[in-house]
Amino acid sequence: MKKTTKTLTLAKIIYNVRHISFPSLLKIFRYICWYLFLRRGSTGNNLSTSLKGNKEAFCCFKKVYAEAGTSFHLLPQVVTDMDRGDGIANLLLSVSIGFLLFSVVSSQIPLGSKLTVEENNYWFSSNRDYAIGFLNFSDQYSFGVRFNGINIPRSEQTAVWTAGWNVKVSSKAYFKLSQSGEMILFDPAKGKTVWESNTGNASVESAVLLNNGNFVLINRNKSAVWQSFESPSDTMLSGQSLSVGQSLRASSRGSLTSYYSLHMNVSGEMQLRWESSVIYWTVGGPQSADRAILGSDGILRLLDQRSQVVWSVYSEDHNDSEVKFRFLRLDSDGNLRIYSWENNATSWRTVWQAIINQCDVFATCANNGICILNASDSYVCQCPFRSTRDSNSECLIPYKPSCESGSSMIRYDHMYLYGIYPPNKTVVQTSLQQCRSLCQKDPSCQAASFVNNGTAQCHMMNSHYVGGKSDPSLGSVTFVKTCSDPIAVLPAPVPATRKVSQKICVSCLLEVAAASIVVFVMFQFGIGVYLFRRRKHMMQKSASPHLVPNATGCIMFSYSRIKDLTDNFKQQIGQNVFKGVLPDNRLVAVKDLNASIEERKFRTAVLKIGSIYHKNLLRLDGYCCESGRRLLVFELAKYGSVDKCLEEPRMCKRLTWRKRIDICLSVARAISYLHTGCREFVSHGNLKCENVFLDDELEAKVSEFGLRTIQDEASSSGGLAETDVRDFGKMMVVLITGHRDADEACSWAYEKWMKAEREMAMDERIEGDVDLEELERALRIAFWCLQGDERMRPSMGEVVKVLEGTLTVDPPPSRFAHNQQRPPEDESPSESYSELHNVECLVFPLWHAQSGIQDEHSCTASSETVTLNVYLACAINWHWSFY
Repeated sequence: MKKTTKTLTLAKIIYNVRHISFPSLLKIFRYICWYLFLRRGSTGNNLSTSLKGNKEAFCCFKKVYAEAGTSFHLLPQVVTDMDRGDGIANLLLSVSIGFLLFSVVSSQIPLGSKLTVEENNYWFSSNRDYAIGFLNFSDQYSFGVRFNGINIPRSEQTAVWTAGWNVKVSSKAYFKLSQSGEMILFDPAKGKTVWESNTGNASVESAVLLNNGNFVLINRNKSAVWQSFESPSDTMLSGQSLSVGQSLRASSRGSLTSYYSLHMNVSGEMQLRWESSVIYWTVGGPQSADRAILGSDGILRLLDQRSQVVWSVYSEDHNDSEVKFRFLRLDSDGNLRIYSWENNATSWRTVWQAIINQCDVFATCANNGICILNASDSYVCQCPFRSTRDSNSECLIPYKPSCESGSSMIRYDHMYLYGIYPPNKTVVQTSLQQCRSLCQKDPSCQAASFVNNGTAQCHMMNSHYVGGKSDPSLGSVTFVKTCSDPIAVLPAPVPATRKVSQKICVSCLLEVAAASIVVFVMFQFGIGVYLFRRRKHMMQKSASPHLVPNATGCIMFSYSRIKDLTDNFKQQIGQNVFKGVLPDNRLVAVKDLNASIEERKFRTAVLKIGSIYHKNLLRLDGYCCESGRRLLVFELAKYGSVDKCLEEPRMCKRLTWRKRIDICLSVARAISYLHTGCREFVSHGNLKCENVFLDDELEAKVSEFGLRTIQDEASSSGGLAETDVRDFGKMMVVLITGHRDADEACSWAYEKWMKAEREMAMDERIEGDVDLEELERALRIAFWCLQGDERMRPSMGEVVKVLEGTLTVDPPPSRFAHNQQRPPEDESPSESYSELHNVECLVFPLWHAQSGIQDEHSCTASSETVTLNVYLACAINWHWSFY
């Protein structure tokens, strides 16, 4: 009887251990084995004492016993009985522990498993990044998969898949994986099954939530017979694809049913639709795409049947290694967006959206008004033709066909309307006045919008359920039909006047005429001033909606527009750099290249630079290419350039040692991205503290990158790369020492370093603690970058690794001279060899780990015994392994 009780107790423990994390389970199992080993060699030891030596294992095992309804102190006796020969318990423990280890690793969910709203329990992926269970939406519940990352707070654990579309259940509902393999979502409040998977005949053996967020049903052959990735709701995760015939459907907004969906049609195009007939966004190349996929690198691609890319779009933080989670979602407002989560973030960040102007989304305001974009790039819904006395929230055309007083047409400039219910219209090619007349004469016409985009068209609507948008940049004109106000009282007849002969007062006439002329002139002058200011204001407003950088390129400004932005180049903030303000109050820096550059070459280079995005590169917002003038418009960093910050005492105080190293690391990452991360090699060509700016968080941003492409004809990436490395070394020494003259600072700092006085080389204004090992590493890599022989300089990728601390760096050669040049071509080979051999061989200890060289002295033979050919072979071997 005692053996049976202990065996059942152990079985209950094993059953509940499955709720414990895998690392904790391994610790507990290790301590049990350790205890059994001690028991065979000595006495007086017990498992409680053993487990208490590890607080985490002790607490976990105590939790298991509490869930099993058993006292924790009974476990030593159970294990002791096992040690004494309780074969049943021993076998049960061995088999069950093995089964549990397998089940924890695979996270498989057996048939018959059940989740309820009341118990608030979940199934998790093995990496714990995703969970599946009931999700609370304002006291209503849906069943689905959500994020569960440890760095994501509970309020931000967004749902990525839900069972059924817009299916809500009560607090009594449950989800069950039946013995037949059917997934059932049952709501007792409704008395019915609200969703099921229809997999009862698919030989389902178990379910599993994979580490990528995919919920899968597995059959006896270990094949997936159903998966959430193939039945998406409104979200796509990284690695998930949307094939032809599949679609995403947006969730509803409050009580309003959503009609927005994302489709992959049979032609291989990805389309945003409202209901099924209105297509308001389409992408796809000339070749037919087979599926869309969101990569873990933040790039949305359309692929053909051979997995070749036919269309792609990049998110703002693509290829950013700090981003752990990404997803694509069709939001309830009808816009398609990519969201990302950085490890140190507190909320999801929008890094791409399909439609920049939300008012271009069909039926954004539904029946609640006309969409108007404001200065902050958000939209409002207004109803211009609704009576102030009408409290109805819907915005409807005020015309009724039964009005007896006739109809009139009210004109609205810069407005475009379209019918929603139904979403159709009659299009006629005609003039503006004819458009107005046609709608007024047609009893079924409610409103008409006139557009002229090369062809004059009149769009007539027969429904008073309309939507639309209004913007000063729109050239369309809309006529809305309304009932004419009835005449309450007939006008009284005008009495006949008697003719009275009077003498003409000439002086009175002259005074009246003079006064009339003065009033007329002042009136005309006032009208002229008003029209001028209104025209200027309208031009600014019409331009403002388009001053938003997007994936298609930069903004092209006219030279007169540039003068307006900079107030006629009034405030100069750098060499040929002027401060400007866009109409939406964004600050920009305008760079005047002062160079005669061919227009085609300039535009090509600007498009290349404008397509480069990195968080440590200053974004190019626009350009001017007009009448021989070449200007670039960049975003403006708040605190200006690093050299200005070093000069200003208040800002210099904020540049601590840690901040200066962070600036160096950020610049190194940016230059490394230009060299190897872009589709084509891009050289900076003029890297210095004056071209590194600090934003409001003191984050470094590199400016004027790629201008060498515009100003020079150089096409070799080799020499340009080494030049950037050398310039980076100079900039790094200036930041460490605080000296303005880069060449003088490099010589002085190297002299101090050679004398083991590295602390003396630091800027005296740096406050706080300094990591001396980091200082040594920073000076070493800076001096390597400054080597006179450019073949000895590291790549920017290796510089990044050294500054991150993941790559060690040896002392630079003793013959350091950052301003030396390569030996002249007419110098004898023996002299070149004898001078350069030692330097070239000394570089091996730094980089041999990367090049695969095992013996760091493989190139240290003396100049008398090694021929020039051997030296060249050694140097070339190092040079190419370096890259």
